[in-house]
Amino acid sequence: MSEPVMGVGICRPPALRKIALLATALSLLGCAAWSMPVLAADAPPADLVYSVESAKAAKSLMLDVVHAGKRLVAVGDRGHILYSDDQGNTWTQAKVPTRQLLTAVFFVDDQHGWAVGHDAQILASEDGGVTWTKQFEDLKRESPLLDVWFKDVNSGFAVGAYGALLETTDGGKHWEDASDRLDNEDQFHLNAIAAVKDAGLFIVGEQGSMFRSADWGQTWEKLEGPYEGSLFGVIGTAQPNALLAYGLRGNLYRSSDFGSNWEQVDLQAARGSLEFGLSGATLLDDGSIVIVGNGGSVISSSDNGETFTVFNRPDRISVSAVTAAGNGNLILAGQGGVRATSPTGAELSK
Repeated sequence: MSEPVMGVGICRPPALRKIALLATALSLLGCAAWSMPVLAADAPPADLVYSVESAKAAKSLMLDVVHAGKRLVAVGDRGHILYSDDQGNTWTQAKVPTRQLLTAVFFVDDQHGWAVGHDAQILASEDGGVTWTKQFEDLKRESPLLDVWFKDVNSGFAVGAYGALLETTDGGKHWEDASDRLDNEDQFHLNAIAAVKDAGLFIVGEQGSMFRSADWGQTWEKLEGPYEGSLFGVIGTAQPNALLAYGLRGNLYRSSDFGSNWEQVDLQAARGSLEFGLSGATLLDDGSIVIVGNGGSVISSSDNGETFTVFNRPDRISVSAVTAAGNGNLILAGQGGVRATSPTGAELSK
């Protein structure tokens, strides 16, 4: 059995491997038929329910955190979306039309952002994450979208369970099923999508599945990856054509040619040791890379991912995402909510 990881439970029919992406906090959910209608953004919402306001939201399960300009925005359990304008010292809860688990968020500028989650929901904000509208959902399925990426305010993609690939060309007013562009006959779960500098888009997922697109999503090439276990994330480095893919048991791989060839990054040689899987990453303004994972692992690289130092937080609380605080520190999101830490991931001095 693979190690348990935090956040999203997915199950698939017996013929295919069942995984639990980020599932220390949530039990596995049931499987449902995978249909893909197209929903207009201005379609009347059915039984619109808003997330419950909670003073403890910043301490609840949060699965992703990003920047909207200088503002920080985090998403997570029960439809909670939080934002901070003081580098993560205090957080305000946004008005969000869902109570479903939200798995990922992406902002293309300081105003326009999208969040995805269970029931294949896609939410959008045009005011830096203060308020949100629902653009897409399918209540008949019980499987999540797991990541979202936008090129500009019009063009974007969302990926998820059972090989889901959705595309919009009008800022999310309409979402179309683009799953048939991928050679993914087994419908492996697609866990993450990211841009690679001067190269294109890259997707990773279940059982080491990899896909790349040199034309920014119009056509896709299936690759034979270096690892047969699930990959939970991918990130481009500051170096052209270079990227990192990471997943179960701390497996981390680097490519300098847009995924044609891979080398495993030896984390055992790093200062410290890595015990658990890796689940989220960020590229800092200075070109440094920080990757986080289960058991409180925070690993950092200043050479475009060729080598890393390892820090394991004493609290061992699983971390699913990381970004810069804006003042040299980090913001971690995970089982303990959102928190500011030192550049290494350690607690700040009080």
